Amino acid sequence: MAKVVLITGGSSGIGKSVGEFLTQKGFIVYGTSRNPSKIKKHPFKLISLEVTNLESINNAIKMVISEEGKIDVLINNAGMGITGSIEDTPTDEMRKVFDTNFFGAIDVIKAVLPQMRSQKSGLIINITSIAGYMGLPFRGIYSATKGALELTTEALSMEVKKFGIRVTNIAPGEFATNIASGRYHTPVFDTSPYKEVYQQNLNLMNADVKGGDNPIAMAKAIYRIINTKKPKLHYKVGPFMDKFAIVLKRILPDKLFEKLLLHNYKM
Repeated sequence: MAKVVLITGGSSGIGKSVGEFLTQKGFIVYGTSRNPSKIKKHPFKLISLEVTNLESINNAIKMVISEEGKIDVLINNAGMGITGSIEDTPTDEMRKVFDTNFFGAIDVIKAVLPQMRSQKSGLIINITSIAGYMGLPFRGIYSATKGALELTTEALSMEVKKFGIRVTNIAPGEFATNIASGRYHTPVFDTSPYKEVYQQNLNLMNADVKGGDNPIAMAKAIYRIINTKKPKLHYKVGPFMDKFAIVLKRILPDKLFEKLLLHNYKM
């Protein structure tokens, strides 16, 4: 019997690539979008789900279970970016990103766990970020949301293991997606002490995304994870230097690693 996969944020980018690839491999895939009616000719079924709305989450989960009788795999992919210095970025905007990237993922997990427990099986894949392994200048809040999800996944894995449920993180590096257009960008304020260096870094971030890897690499990695009996807790996918940065952070003194980041971001 084909496995049923639910992907939050399945209308574009990594979510769309993963859903399309898994559909081609014979999985029954449900993607989610805040406004699925606006999207035509999608390669797999899209249903309405807003990760910051509990009623929306519960309705979507009930719909999938009603139609398929199970949910084998949850891929928490919905998320948003945010840029800006810690000082200039409005705290309310920080909260919105945490509500989407962290609490939104947690609430979707909570909604699928009763079904997975009753099945005595299930796989939860949280898509985090290599940025979640380090605090990056002008992306500190985004890094924090993804780092929080990485650590929470470690705790969740131990809590649900006895129910036959597996949990894993997959942290992508830079991929060629439309994430930059959906970010909250703190304005480059004329009076900001960070004005020039922030603008310079915005240009670098956008260039990195445009020149990133093809998201099909994430789709193939997730396919392998789904077909692994005992998946690891953490996976990293992306350009070599993105993944190598995590290794450097582990082995280098903090100040030396910080110096490398300052050089990389021309600060």
